[in-house]
Amino acid sequence: METRTLGSLTVSALGLGCMGMSEFYGHGDDNESIATIQAFLDAGGSLLDTADMYGPFTNETLVGRAIAGRRDDVVLATKFGNERRADGSWVGINGSPDYVRAACDASLQRLGVDHIDLYYQHRVDKTVPIEDTVGAMAELVQAGKVRHLGLSEASADTVRRAHAVHPITALQTEYSLWEREPETKVFPVLAELGIGFVPYSPLGRGFLSGQFRSPDDFAADDFRRHSPRFQGENFARNLQLVDRVKELADAKGCTPAQLALAWLLAQGAHIVPIPGTKKRDRLRENLGAVDVELSAEDLNRLDELAPAGVAAGARYPNMGTIDV
Repeated sequence: METRTLGSLTVSALGLGCMGMSEFYGHGDDNESIATIQAFLDAGGSLLDTADMYGPFTNETLVGRAIAGRRDDVVLATKFGNERRADGSWVGINGSPDYVRAACDASLQRLGVDHIDLYYQHRVDKTVPIEDTVGAMAELVQAGKVRHLGLSEASADTVRRAHAVHPITALQTEYSLWEREPETKVFPVLAELGIGFVPYSPLGRGFLSGQFRSPDDFAADDFRRHSPRFQGENFARNLQLVDRVKELADAKGCTPAQLALAWLLAQGAHIVPIPGTKKRDRLRENLGAVDVELSAEDLNRLDELAPAGVAAGARYPNMGTIDV
C-alpha cells in the first residue's frame, strides 16, 4: 500500500478504525476482529485507530492482542478525553493535565506497548485551556511515552493555539461525501501549519456503502438507531444520496464504498481516511479504493452529487461536545 504523511508521521494511505469491533455498531466477534486487524497489516496497512472510551477500555485491549509480536508494523493511534466508567456510564470530557497523564499510562498498559505513535485529545474540554492540555501531552512526548500529538473535532482556533504549544501532527474529524464542513473551517489552517487530516466515519458510518436500506437494518444495540441522520424522513432523504453515489460507482466498476474512499484520497495527499470494519471481507473491499482512479470529471460529478450540507440531520443527537 502507498504511504502518506501526517505532519512528520508516515502512515499507510488508508488506516483502520477499530471502534466498531467493540461497541456502537452492534455485536462483534473478537476472533474475527483480530483476524481483520492482522489482515490489514498483512496488506501493508499500518495506521490503527482506537480510543480508551471504546468498549469502554476493551477495544485497546483487543488491539493490543492483535498487534502482539508485530509492533514494528503498526502506527498506533489512541485517544483520551471522553471519560467513561467501566460500566459504560458517561463521566464527561476531561482535558485536565492530571487526567492526561493517568489516561496515557492506562492506555499503554491495555495496549501492551511502551509508546503510542499518535495520541489524540478525543474531544476538546472547554473548561480547560487547550494550552494546559497540550502542555501535558507534550510532557508525554518528552517522557518517550508518546511520539506525535493529535486533536479530534477541534476548531481552527483551537488547532492554532494547540500547535503553538507543541506541533500537532494530525486533526481527526468526521469528513466524507455527506459531511464536508471541515473544508471551509479547518482545512486552511491545516495547510498553513502543515498538519495532516484523518477523516473518521469516511463512509458516513457505513451508510454510503449502500448496505442499509431501512433503519430496521441496524441491530438493536446499534447507536445509529438513535442518530438523527438515520431517523425517519432524514433516512429517506439521505438514501437518495446513497443511490446517486451507487449509480456513479456502478459506472466506474467499483463499489459505493470504494468510490467514497477514493474521493477522500483525491482531496489531498495529507488526508488519510480510517474506515472502520470488523470483518475481513469489508476490509478487502475498502482497501480496493486505493486502486480506483477518479478523473476530473468524476470529481466534479461527485461535487455536484454531494455538495456541502447535503446530508439531512445532525451528526450527533447532542452536538454540544463539538468544538466550533
